[in-house]
Amino acid sequence: MRRSSSRFSLIRALLASLLGLAAAALLTTTPAAAQNRLGAPPTDAERPPIAGQINVRGTVGVPQGSLQDNIGGVGGGVHLYLGGWIRQSPVLAGVDIGILNYGRTSDNVPFSRTVGPRIPVDVTTTNNVLETHLSVRLQPRRGRLRPFIEGLVGFKYLFTRTSLSDEDLGDDVDTGDNIASSTNFDDFAFSGGAGAGLDVRVYQPDDPTKRVQAVSLHLGVQYLLGQEAEYLAEGALTDDNGNGELDRSELDVRRSRTTLLQPQFGVTIQLAGDEE
Repeated sequence: MRRSSSRFSLIRALLASLLGLAAAALLTTTPAAAQNRLGAPPTDAERPPIAGQINVRGTVGVPQGSLQDNIGGVGGGVHLYLGGWIRQSPVLAGVDIGILNYGRTSDNVPFSRTVGPRIPVDVTTTNNVLETHLSVRLQPRRGRLRPFIEGLVGFKYLFTRTSLSDEDLGDDVDTGDNIASSTNFDDFAFSGGAGAGLDVRVYQPDDPTKRVQAVSLHLGVQYLLGQEAEYLAEGALTDDNGNGELDRSELDVRRSRTTLLQPQFGVTIQLAGDEE
């Protein structure tokens, strides 16, 4: 059995993609952008109103209490936030969606007893938490430093999934095709909590006609309480009694509250709205 050493590769790839999209957006302007601006950059009053923002960030999931005792270590994943300001207030309403992985095992085994080792396949089992929350955030629209606080309510979906794929060409380049997959165990838990952080602006275009009005580095943390749920600890799944099924008695089922502390780092893009 071999464990993956690239749990956070998805985070790096997604952040790289976001930066590429941001760069492309910064080069796109409306027809009015053809006019050259002379002199000082526009003031905030000369810029279009900020309507909303997109935030992508890498997340470290630190289990709390009994959850820490049951799964050990920490998880990692990515989160996406989409929000918009309510009228002229500093209040944003949005949705926060994330996926965390807290365990992964992978085996390279023969495709069947008939063909033996001539056709090897990868059998990978992952332990995951899907988080979906509604968010109400208090944050200024403008400024180089924009602190925020937020409240969140939603749910966590804990699931263990196994997939079968043909052999890849190496540890760094995955070219395997997914042959089959199955969810081995899952459960839901209501979730809610609070968050706080800071957006630090690193770019603001001189041209006020650009759709993207600011790009910021994001630092934050969330503390999300979760009700009790059942889930599997990290580890390979085996059919001990040989009946061709994974019976509950063969699964390492744990139960506890699902509270997570989540430090986060990412990028926030602010988007212009219609002229008031």
